[in-house]
Amino acid sequence: MGRTIVVTGASSGVGLAAAEQFASMGDEVVLVGRDPQRLADAVARVRDAGGGREPGRFRADFASFDEVRALADHLLTNLPAIDVLANNAGGMVGGYTRTADGFEATVQGNHLAPFLLTSLLRERLRGARVVNTASRAHVQGKPDPDALAGDPGKYSSWQAYGASKAANILFTAEAARRWPDITSVSFHPGVVRSNFGVGRVTRLFYKYAPGLVTPEKAGELLVWLATAPAADLVQGGYYVGRQTATPAPHARDQELAAKLWERSAEATGVKSA
Repeated sequence: MGRTIVVTGASSGVGLAAAEQFASMGDEVVLVGRDPQRLADAVARVRDAGGGREPGRFRADFASFDEVRALADHLLTNLPAIDVLANNAGGMVGGYTRTADGFEATVQGNHLAPFLLTSLLRERLRGARVVNTASRAHVQGKPDPDALAGDPGKYSSWQAYGASKAANILFTAEAARRWPDITSVSFHPGVVRSNFGVGRVTRLFYKYAPGLVTPEKAGELLVWLATAPAADLVQGGYYVGRQTATPAPHARDQELAAKLWERSAEATGVKSA
């Protein structure tokens, strides 16, 4: 009997590669993506990888908490069990943008939305695993729990992205402390060949620079973290490759992690635990 695995950001890149690998192993996969056409194309690829077995799908834009809540309702209604939640959705915003929910778009899409989704699925995830896609870019930014709306006058796309990736690592570690019945890990997928970034130069780099990691290789790491025996993993650990790594000081600050959790719970309207 295969596992039931939910992959956000599954329309392309690491998420799609991992979803294909899960499907080829016989797992039931639910793909979550923002763009309807890209999501449909991804579903077709995962269907082929699974030998014709139809994967689940749900379109959701993490810039909207209402859409995240609709996703959670869908998953809770349709999935009696969830063995793995891969919080892989995320990206970079070129200029300061505030969402309809009132938060800076990068921190909402990369941190607050996954925090909300995981919190809403918390009871269904008992005994399960949460894998959060972080990044070495976390060294470039420190999240401010008291300023989740951001400051348009001080906005930097790379700092905002770095801060959101640090938030992923902090969330993972704090989840491990608060929810010990769920195995929580985060990882750096490598510098992946993709459509990542904003601006022509950045996008060209992520498409053509030498030494980039393929989505398939990065997907293999996500799959390993999702399927390795829990005893072989470090609860709350941050992985680079198949080894734990020490994140930047601000990304291992337990007081910051606890405060970020509380402010995130307030921002998303979930009960803190």
